[in-house]
Amino acid sequence: MKRITTFSLCLLFSLLFSATSQAQNYDISWYSIDGGGGTSTGGVYSISGTIGQPDAGKLTGGTYTIDGGFWGIIAAVQTPGAPLLTITPAGPSVIISWPASVTGFTLQQDADLNTPNAWSTVATSVVVTNGLNTVTVPATFGNKFFRLKYP
Repeated sequence: MKRITTFSLCLLFSLLFSATSQAQNYDISWYSIDGGGGTSTGGVYSISGTIGQPDAGKLTGGTYTIDGGFWGIIAAVQTPGAPLLTITPAGPSVIISWPASVTGFTLQQDADLNTPNAWSTVATSVVVTNGLNTVTVPATFGNKFFRLKYP
């Protein structure tokens, strides 16, 4: 009759435990080394990434999707004396709006705030909806900045 040692019992239990426990089916099987970025959390999930990763692509699995690549910004630049601009996502577009009671302003856009005098008038027509002047523009890649200019 063989004698079972404490070590043998511990080894046996750890092998049984590890065989019955399973990890979740989440996997990121590749990575890149980039600079900058941060972490985003929600509920029990957390993801860390960088802004402007050159490894563009789409990862999907189940109900989750991660789009990599360069991220753009669509932002309002508030001009002194101009009404407050609001930017609202609308599918593949964004709606830029301001109070309809304000008249005489022109909506302008720019892709680079470091380039002086690069502002151009947005060609899309202004539509009045629910007391707001609204302009719908595509949310394309890259940066877009909007402002109201009084002539």
